[in-house]
Amino acid sequence: MEDKPFMGTKEVARFLGVNEKMVYSLVSEKGLPATKITGKWLFPRHLVKQWLERHIVNAPDAASHLRSEGNLIIAGSHDILLDRMMGLFNRLHPEHLVLFGNLGSQGGLRALARGLCHMASSHLLQKDEEEYNFEYMVQEIEGELPAVVNFCRREQGLIIEKGNPRKIHGVSDLGEKGIRIVNRPPGTGTRLLFDLELEKAGLDGEKIDGYDRSFRGHLDVGLEILSGRANATPGIKSVARLLGLEFIPLRWERYDLLVSKERFFEESVQLFLGLLHEPPFKEIAAGLEGYDLGLCGKIVFPEKSGEGV
Repeated sequence: MEDKPFMGTKEVARFLGVNEKMVYSLVSEKGLPATKITGKWLFPRHLVKQWLERHIVNAPDAASHLRSEGNLIIAGSHDILLDRMMGLFNRLHPEHLVLFGNLGSQGGLRALARGLCHMASSHLLQKDEEEYNFEYMVQEIEGELPAVVNFCRREQGLIIEKGNPRKIHGVSDLGEKGIRIVNRPPGTGTRLLFDLELEKAGLDGEKIDGYDRSFRGHLDVGLEILSGRANATPGIKSVARLLGLEFIPLRWERYDLLVSKERFFEESVQLFLGLLHEPPFKEIAAGLEGYDLGLCGKIVFPEKSGEGV
């Protein structure tokens, strides 16, 4: 019946006009809303309809609800340098206002796909462990892909207590008895990298004390270490240095801004991207450890021979 709140797999397959196997793919790869009860998949009818509406391509006036009016909305991965960049922008351009939604990298891509922001900040490591973000934006964003502008490269690793009383020297030591960690939420680039490093070390994260205790911001996890409530956390070098904590490096990563092409040439967007090349921003970056601006402001997709914006 039409008013049934939930649909089974066969019903949702008929509703979407696909075969049942495709339904499972849509759940795992496209975020089709579902829940599993006693081994049976159930799909909330109203959420399936909302999901379908979000995936309509070329809908008239799609994202027309996002009007700049001098505002600039960024959503996605949290970063200390980005925080300070936004503060600088608001001071230099009081006629504009930049706002940030801390949704994690994947959340930022989804917000961009739905037209809820002008830019998404993301650092999602691909399976090749070389490139970032491209595979994920293809999965999340249908239709014309956004431009990708590098914001910075930054150093990721483990933040540990000052003096390293637990003798932690790498990810493999996190499996030792008595070690307690804190984590970043699923969907964040830091969590993705951390899970990859745990897998390489042959560790099951679920068996590590504190693995499921997550915090949205980098400073938040750092403060858990500083307070002694945890011994280690995945995080960025700048936070460790700001809080006077120890840092074990894992890798340098590319942290990008994905910009809707529809919004790319709006005044607030161009002012923000232009500030990446200005001395005040570079001075702020120089005062923080763990950042490299070698690619900063350069378009990395579509390829433009490394030119800046």
